[in-house]
Amino acid sequence: MKQTTRGDAEAAPDPVDTRLGARLAELRAERGWSLGELAERSGVSRSTLSRAERAEISPTAALLNRLCHVYGRTMSQLLSEIEAEQAQLVRAAGQQVWQDTASGFLRRSVSPPHAGLRGELVEGRLTAGADIAYDRPPVPGLEQHIWVLEGALDVTAQDVEHHLDTGDCLRLRVWGPTRFRCTDPRGVRYVLAVVLP
Repeated sequence: MKQTTRGDAEAAPDPVDTRLGARLAELRAERGWSLGELAERSGVSRSTLSRAERAEISPTAALLNRLCHVYGRTMSQLLSEIEAEQAQLVRAAGQQVWQDTASGFLRRSVSPPHAGLRGELVEGRLTAGADIAYDRPPVPGLEQHIWVLEGALDVTAQDVEHHLDTGDCLRLRVWGPTRFRCTDPRGVRYVLAVVLP
């Protein structure tokens, strides 16, 4: 699994990565797991987990998905837990943006963050050629609605590939691996509505 590492020019880790790393360490400690136990449960190496918790790397979407699966939460729930306060209204300028530069994925949390809510809206952007495979859902049976705003997106779920063009919307429940691919040379922008089972 490829991770985004910090270059020599960067002296300090990204503040979001620092808060995220601290929260990941808290979640592991709450369960009383060692790094080895978490590695066995998630399929991620101990060294990668340790580096993510210390904010030495910026975790990829695939890595966060595996950890969300182990901890029984969606990525938006995890990211909302590192916000200072939970508001009912989040202006566009205040919406949290997270980027996986290794895979060409940008994720904007559109819904106001709150760990207890069952539904959320996320804006996703993939660069041309981006290909992200998730080996499991963060929460089994998660309901997703994928609405393409610009460009085209190929989504594979339960071994069925769906091609979505601008304006198309796909609804599915996620039980196993999924894959998001952008073959559009312009990239793709889409809304992902997520509903917990």
